[in-house]
Amino acid sequence: MADEANRTAFLELQGRMIETTSKFKQVQNQIRIKEGEKKRAFLTLEELRQVPDDTNTYKSIGRTFVLEPKSVLMSEQEQKFKDSETAISSLQTSKEYLEKHMSEVEINLRELLQQDPALARQIMSMSVM
Repeated sequence: MADEANRTAFLELQGRMIETTSKFKQVQNQIRIKEGEKKRAFLTLEELRQVPDDTNTYKSIGRTFVLEPKSVLMSEQEQKFKDSETAISSLQTSKEYLEKHMSEVEINLRELLQQDPALARQIMSMSVM
């Protein structure tokens, strides 16, 4: 009876670990994307700052380029930069939470396997391919 309960608990913890790991990878990917957007906005701002104010500047909309004042492009890039920073900080918080959750699940798995050596042996005997 206890053996079956331990197996059920193990499967539940394993499922949580898989789910949390998947979410963690998604958050890492989103952070990487936002950092790329932030870098792109920063580099665009740096290039726009070097351009004289009376220069014609164009905004890309799909395949079309639209004439826009430099100030409009600068403000759009600054907003993209700020939005990316905000999103990154939020995602970092989520990442930290998921890391804590993963470590808690890992601790629970270890405790479960230490309490039930038969379950640990059974899991170790399974071949993973």
